[in-house]
Amino acid sequence: MSDRQDLGGGLTMTKVSVGPMDNNAYLLAHDGEQVLIDAANDASTLLELIGDGGLRSVVTTHRHQDHWVALDEVVRATGAASLAHTDDADGIPVVTGTLRDGDGVRVGGVTLDVIHIVGHTPGSIVLAYRDHLFTGDSLFPGGVGNTRGNRKNFASLIDDVERKLFGRFGDDTVFHPGHGKDSTLGAERPQLPEWRSRGW
Repeated sequence: MSDRQDLGGGLTMTKVSVGPMDNNAYLLAHDGEQVLIDAANDASTLLELIGDGGLRSVVTTHRHQDHWVALDEVVRATGAASLAHTDDADGIPVVTGTLRDGDGVRVGGVTLDVIHIVGHTPGSIVLAYRDHLFTGDSLFPGGVGNTRGNRKNFASLIDDVERKLFGRFGDDTVFHPGHGKDSTLGAERPQLPEWRSRGW
């Protein structure tokens, strides 16, 4: 079951949950072009979602396997570019172009801004469009991503999330995580001190 939303400026987003870990995959469309965020699993489901409209690129938010199980099949079937941050690219099976903080990902006539968030993995990224953030596993309702007890990684992650997301975007900003439901920065902002103090 998919969920379609209008993100403004003619950009639409269709969200679908795939695979045994209920990963979210997001298909963005604008002006006849499409970009997929995280070809996580269930290639047949994703290819049906993409349809005959073609696919400009697949952006993988980070290198953990549950976010790219279907990547190779989707890329082979569509001829799409495969993009990921340079610091995670070696852990992803097919990457044709690398991204860095401040880069842009084009879809039709609009651009998604690449924000590098270090901690869940070295090369995790968030994609920003207006008041929408695609956060991968860096930010969820109720906390930041798992850093498996590594204090250095947690400190890096919470610092980046506070500074680059909460410090830059307003409370009405909606974020779309790699698993589960959407939320807003305003709903989560009061919990930041608690997240930092609990250390995970």
